[in-house]
Amino acid sequence: MYHRWLDRWDERRAQRGDAVKTVSDLMLDGALAFPDMPNARSISEFCDFADQAVADPDFFDEPSGSDIGYKKIDGWIKFPSSIPTDVKENNIVWAKITESGSFDQALVVFHHWNANKRNSQIANYFSKRGITVIEIALPYHFERSRPGSMHADYILSPNLGRTVQSIRQGVLDGRMLIRWLKGEGFEEISVLGMSLGSWVAGLVAAHDTTVTKASLFLTAGSFADFVWTGRATRKIRQSVEPAIQLTDLRRAWGPLNLENYVDRLARPDLDLQIVLAQRDTVVLPELSERFIARLKVAGANPEIQELNCGHYSLAMPPYILLAGLNLKQLLKRSH
Repeated sequence: MYHRWLDRWDERRAQRGDAVKTVSDLMLDGALAFPDMPNARSISEFCDFADQAVADPDFFDEPSGSDIGYKKIDGWIKFPSSIPTDVKENNIVWAKITESGSFDQALVVFHHWNANKRNSQIANYFSKRGITVIEIALPYHFERSRPGSMHADYILSPNLGRTVQSIRQGVLDGRMLIRWLKGEGFEEISVLGMSLGSWVAGLVAAHDTTVTKASLFLTAGSFADFVWTGRATRKIRQSVEPAIQLTDLRRAWGPLNLENYVDRLARPDLDLQIVLAQRDTVVLPELSERFIARLKVAGANPEIQELNCGHYSLAMPPYILLAGLNLKQLLKRSH
């Protein structure tokens, strides 16, 4: 009976999110996703460019240079994003720092889609245990929100190119933040990603070898399958389904598919933890299980925690406490 109530609670939470989402037309905007390639004129051309990006080892590399313009002000770090967009607020990266007084370890937190507050409980808990926590704002969230928008519709939308651009921007922003942390003297960098943020955190961990520990909450591999099957992205599917098949969407969003980087995530100097919700309707458990299977084939040995809750109810006790304890054990582990 309790779990039936939990399922209804998750569905009501999803319905509230639906209220501000709309159905629109699929758009390519290939130049946003692949600025070094000619603009795609068809879905087929877009997919060809996406295939090239997957094969490009530099696609998620952050720009080199010493003068990025980092500014630390009253518990915040801000700096210009390396990807300029037509929303000026989105072009400045903001991250909240909860200091621990130690430079031994830093935890970079990537929040979920449409988050409306930062995770102060996580930040305060770990900072008191010697881990400095930095909560970065993903593109089009918090201080980076698009004026007049009801939710963070630009980071994940039926615009294929802008979605690739936005997730790539989040990855490059995260890597620039990690570069700053290393310059400040932090010895060990870990990442925590939640739901949509887990894709960003996973891509960061896959491409930045300075990350030694990664915890991915409510994650899977295929970005396209997550959007196509998930409860929270139903209106995006309704928007794109008349114009594109799932097979092509998988190729179009191939650069965002963590399954394409399992060899990088399986490197021996990365401790990987995955937290799943068995009743999840947003990131379906079978997608998560497929991702885990491919990680294991690549030689990874991820620590898996499965909780009998839904996507949104993971934030409720006792589930968030159990996930937090597992995260604590991961961060305490010696390399």
